[in-house]
Amino acid sequence: MSLLLGAVVALNPIGLDLLYSAFFAGEQLARNIAQPVVLIALAVMALATMLEWLVRSFLIKRRARGAS
Repeated sequence: MSLLLGAVVALNPIGLDLLYSAFFAGEQLARNIAQPVVLIALAVMALATMLEWLVRSFLIKRRARGAS
């Protein structure tokens, strides 16, 4: 679910503009401002995805133990 939310945020027009500014802008200042924002957002989304995966795997294991 969090991976889907991250894709929706990144692929909307504002997200695409921020990605373009971070990596393909002609001005160094625009890249220097946008790159940390994009990299922090990427790290937060990766952390949220990992946390969701851990919770889901824990719940699946817990249900499997309780069913037997």
